[in-house]
Amino acid sequence: MNHWVIYIKRTSKMENNFSNVMDFVHELNKTHGVKQRGGKMYTQVVHRMEALRRFYGTEYGVDTQILVDDGQRVVVKATITNSDGIVVGSGMAEEIRGQGHVNQTSALENCETSSIGRALSSIGISGGEYASANEMDAVGRKREAQAEAENKPVVDPENPVPAKRDDDPEIRKTQDFFGEVNKKVGEVTDKGKFIAWCNTDHTKNGIAHMRQHNPDLAKMAVDRIQKKMKQLKGEA
Repeated sequence: MNHWVIYIKRTSKMENNFSNVMDFVHELNKTHGVKQRGGKMYTQVVHRMEALRRFYGTEYGVDTQILVDDGQRVVVKATITNSDGIVVGSGMAEEIRGQGHVNQTSALENCETSSIGRALSSIGISGGEYASANEMDAVGRKREAQAEAENKPVVDPENPVPAKRDDDPEIRKTQDFFGEVNKKVGEVTDKGKFIAWCNTDHTKNGIAHMRQHNPDLAKMAVDRIQKKMKQLKGEA
């Protein structure tokens, strides 16, 4: 049999299956669809994946790739490939950690599911979310959440700072002094110089200011100073 005849038969089969998939998803939308704001029905990704596997088996594969996961944003790309390894569809999604109930604990999983849903939509197996008004409406909320996250101080595991907003000048002042404490603790190796620094009015006032405006940070600073002092005295 000629290759073009095989191709025609294969293409015809795929088109018939695709038509069946769309009919199946359309029925699922009626029976299992989730109503969104505005009354639009949405067919969940799990049901559309079920339709893909039901009619195509393992003829198509779905792969996901994490593009960004910086502690604030999560970006995932999903691709759909055929049995020849050719990409036939793709989709990307972004979520902000901590935004909404699900993203408090499962932002990555939520983002992956969304990217798969958009990839399925790109080949016509739509659940109603592809470039929808509801999705575009979420962009503003994501930007607000991201802006809020970016205004929070970055937490360094080695030099943690309590997650307080730094838009208060007094809080910023305590954080600046905490940075000075960390620098002294890390750099000074002479016991006499460290004791002299601890006894300056600058240091005493800095600790007093922290205790008044940021007591958690003050406790951390004092703990670090005391630990450093023990190390210099050979007690640690």
